[in-house]
Formats: sequence, structure tokens, C-alpha cells
Amino acid sequence: MTKKAMIAMSGGVDSSVAAYLMKEKGYECIGATMHLYDKDTDQSKLEKTCCSISDVEDARAVAYLLDMPFYVLNFKDEFKEKVIDHFICEYENGHTPNPCIDCNKHMKFNRFYQKAMELDCDMVVTGHYARVSYDPERKRFLLKKGLDHTKDQSYVLYSLDQEKLAHISFPLGDLTKEEARNIADAQGFVNAKKHDSQDICFVPDGDYAAVIKMYSQREYEPGNFIGPDGEVLGQHKGIINYTLGQRRGLGLSLKESLYVHHLDIERNEVHLSRNEALFSSELDACGVTWIAYGPEVDEDGKVTGKMPEDISECLPNEIRCKAKTRYSHKEVDATAYPMPGNRVHIKFDEPVRAITKGQAVVMYQEDVVIGGGTIS
Repeated sequence: MTKKAMIAMSGGVDSSVAAYLMKEKGYECIGATMHLYDKDTDQSKLEKTCCSISDVEDARAVAYLLDMPFYVLNFKDEFKEKVIDHFICEYENGHTPNPCIDCNKHMKFNRFYQKAMELDCDMVVTGHYARVSYDPERKRFLLKKGLDHTKDQSYVLYSLDQEKLAHISFPLGDLTKEEARNIADAQGFVNAKKHDSQDICFVPDGDYAAVIKMYSQREYEPGNFIGPDGEVLGQHKGIINYTLGQRRGLGLSLKESLYVHHLDIERNEVHLSRNEALFSSELDACGVTWIAYGPEVDEDGKVTGKMPEDISECLPNEIRCKAKTRYSHKEVDATAYPMPGNRVHIKFDEPVRAITKGQAVVMYQEDVVIGGGTIS
């Protein structure tokens, strides 16, 4: 029986090539684009984002060329609740969220995944640069970096569980970006030379504060900037405008370079420090998904081993690894100490700059993602 795959098509070159590769493998493919929010009609603002009207048309054109059915799935309500509202709440509480991780967790690999299963699909396919394989010794599915480490996206996929990993394919994981573009060009895809999306889809011009104000319908009161010695340095424009490690855009005339060190929500204060004060050697994270550790599963992702009361029972007391605290940061040697309740304490071998609440910490051993969670 021919296997069936549903392709998450953003309109970009990567998901289009993923669809082509699955067709080449003999899968019966369905293309689908998620309608997540009402886009700005000014297309010039959307060139660096995904999910614009033109993106949908590009996805439709590729699906037509590949003789695939194509659907647009309306997930606006869920996207607002799970991604946009959470984004606003995090900024209001002095944290810096990563909405792309939330979108993958709640939309692409939850609602989209559910829809694919309802349509009796065997696989959900995306254009991420990452790899999935079943390890017969561990009896676990492993998430690995894409072979092109300059494009690797495993960091934003750490929340995938075993059942989903059993039914997810990343065909671009073994390719470089150049190879993917060459395939798109050879197939005559309309988006073969299209630029990659860079900005958050619902923040097309990079102005986070303006978007938060628009959705929340609130104004955020100004307050004091507090210097390294407790002195008042001036007035800030509202707590949502600032994140840990920020130097530019403070609007202050200073005798030395100062950076956002922390946000005091109760006092509505933005505390500044010198650069050296931003470094720390440990963190705590919650909501941890342990991909490489846990009960044994079969090749359908079903648990066959003993299910513990708490996942920490399946884990070593300490795990040597490399960890990164932002998508663009380098990995640092560290020791992870798993704790009950899907939490972890991590100590770094060397101090890390601007560890920020709300961002993700992802742990690696070689190319394997062992787990990740939200910095708390």
C-alpha cells in the first residue's frame, strides 16, 4: 500500500523541495499551508517573513506542478491563543520568548499533525534542516542536526516527542541549502530563488512593541532606568521594549556602554549593567523534553518499556553535553542535572552571556539533541 504524507508548505523553497523529495520516494502527497493570522496588506513588510498571501500562492503553484492536492488550514484562533497571546504575556513579565518554537510545538507538530492523522497520513513532512532516525540500541527515536550545520534547525524542534518523531520526516536534513535550491531550480519551482524568511511572521517589520500594543490594546507606562550603582539614569518607554543584553535603542546619553541586566516588573524598572555583569555559569529550565532518554519505544513510537512516574527516573544523575541558550549562539560545554517535574539545572564550563528567561536551552551530544526546555 502506498504511504501517504502531508507536507507543511510555507511557500518557501525548502518545503517545496521537501514535497518533491517525498514524491520521489513514492509517497502519495498532500500539500497544506496553515492560515495563522490575518496578514498586513503591505507586501513590502512581508518580504522577510513567511505565510504571506504570495507565499500561499507560491505553495499552491508548486503543489499544482507536483500534481498534489493542496489545502489551506485555518488555525487562526489556536495561533493567537498559543503563540501570540503567550508572546505578549512573556514580554509583559520581563521574559523574551521564542515564538517559532511555540509555533512548531503547538501548531505545526500539534494541530497540523492532528489534521494529517485525521486524513490517514503516515508522515508529516516539513522543510526543516534536521534529521530523525530510530536507534535500535537505545530503542528511541533521535533528533539530529542537519548535515549542513550552517542551516541546522534542530534547536527549534527540541519539544518533539517519540510518537511524533516516528511520523515526521525532514527530507532536507541530508542536504545543503545550495543543493536544495539546485533541486528547486531544476524542477522549475516558482520560488527557487526566493529569499529565506527571517523575521517572526506576525512581526513583519521587527517592531515587537508595536505588535504587542496592537494585540493587547494597552499602553505600557514609562519608568526608570537604574544604573549599576543604583542611580536613576533616565526614563524608559515601557518594559516591553527591552530584553536582557540589549544596548541599542535605550535612548540614553551615557559615559560608558551599559546593557539591560534585568527587568523589575513590580517597580517597572529597567536595570542596566556593564557587559561583564551579564555573564553567568548556570541556569534552570522547565518544561524539558528529553528526546534521547526515556522508556523504550517501537518503530511506531509506541512505548514498550516501563513507564516511570517521573521521567527523571530514566535519566542519569548528571549528563555531560554541549548546550546553547539562543538559536544564534554557539554551544558551550556543560553538565546537565535532571530534576523531577521535567526540569533541569545546567552548569556551564565557561560563563555564558545574557542567559534570558523565556528563551530555550537545548542540549547536544555530538549531532544528537538529547533534550531542551525553557529557561526559567
